[in-house]
Amino acid sequence: MEKTRKFLLEESEMPTRWYNIQADMPNRPLPPLHPVTREPIGPEDLAPLFPMELIKQEVSTEQYIDIPGEILDLYRTYRPSPLFRAYGLEKAIGTNCKIYYKYEGGSYAGSHKANTAIAQAYYNKMEGVKKITTETGAGQWGSALSFACNHFGIELEVYMVRISYDQKPYRKLMMNTYNATVIPSPSNLTNSGRKILEQFPDSPGSLGIAISEAVEKAASDPETKYSLGSVLNHVLLHQTIIGEESLLQMEKAGDYPDVVIGCFGGGSNFAGISFPFIRENLLKGKKTRLLTIEPASCPKLTKGKFMYDYGDTVGMTPLLPMYTLGHNFIPAKIHAGGLRYHGAGVLVSQLLKDGLVEAESKLQKDCFENGVIFARSEGIIPAPESTYAITGAVDEARRADAAGTQKTILFNLSGHGHFDLTSYEKYFAGDLEDHELTDLDIEKTLSEITF
Repeated sequence: MEKTRKFLLEESEMPTRWYNIQADMPNRPLPPLHPVTREPIGPEDLAPLFPMELIKQEVSTEQYIDIPGEILDLYRTYRPSPLFRAYGLEKAIGTNCKIYYKYEGGSYAGSHKANTAIAQAYYNKMEGVKKITTETGAGQWGSALSFACNHFGIELEVYMVRISYDQKPYRKLMMNTYNATVIPSPSNLTNSGRKILEQFPDSPGSLGIAISEAVEKAASDPETKYSLGSVLNHVLLHQTIIGEESLLQMEKAGDYPDVVIGCFGGGSNFAGISFPFIRENLLKGKKTRLLTIEPASCPKLTKGKFMYDYGDTVGMTPLLPMYTLGHNFIPAKIHAGGLRYHGAGVLVSQLLKDGLVEAESKLQKDCFENGVIFARSEGIIPAPESTYAITGAVDEARRADAAGTQKTILFNLSGHGHFDLTSYEKYFAGDLEDHELTDLDIEKTLSEITF
């Protein structure tokens, strides 16, 4: 009989608080700056875009924030999410290491994005908001927020990065089914979109451009708020339910990770699984390594510059202290659309700057290769984004085997790839291309930044 693969928490054991790492960071991030005055922004500057409760969470230094009951009720439709011991993957790659993964693909959206979508829609509802605008890369975030907004009676307008809009039509249809309007970005509906299209009529789009469009629409309508699926502090806060559950599940398994891994776009799924383990390192003397994996085609953590930069392409957002490739950067057309973002969230950026987390970059074809190995050995077809975390875990195991050591590795499988099968089709046909950004490419993009 096959060994037990799944460690479950009872519903009553599901955490009821989010963990706020700002309470325990040795160095808190520098403040965001107003895009015009270059002075630190206050709550009043963010009020046109976000409900006040989310603004409070953005700047809070309380260690824990209680999860409201209405949010917990929706969480319980798919949480606690399962933790698996990857016996099949371990056998497939011939490792002596123990590999675990936290599977976030069981939510209605098929990814971890539901954890913050539900929270953000709830707080907007409590403030009487009737409409929200947002962006989405691969579509997981747009799908998650579409259901949450419909549940709470809020209209949603989604600007979807054009290359993903074309590559992933079923994500668009999923959002439409949940009653959202989906617009390929850049579009002719905003000044930001028109400006980009005038310069680059065939622009594949980027998360930075889509953010510009969504922010512009929200800022121009006092009845509309804006919602972001990653990067911001309150978004990462909501995702810590992943790591808090993982700690309890690893305890039930009688094990503890030497390494915790997540893929990286803006920081939400990596922060979600890693921040509670960073707390254990800081406060309890644990020695877990926290490793995040980004695309070689969009390597802001491994090759970018730590500096103030806009979170969007046009320059409408506050200036954020982060690792960035420059807000004008247009990433290659890799299929991991959720990882095609020019900057990193300020919390992860500060933690990387302080040496509390590590980062590596991987090539697209290597990640798909490991994604297929994972699918064939574990039965779950991973999202293209998640294949980067899988590759990080596989490479970590192989390094440990080569060194004659055994490690316990935990990674976040942030979502399934059921809507991404065309990318697997291209992989099997040999049509996927690798792209590795050079130092010269980065220097050129950063040199174009003028404040």
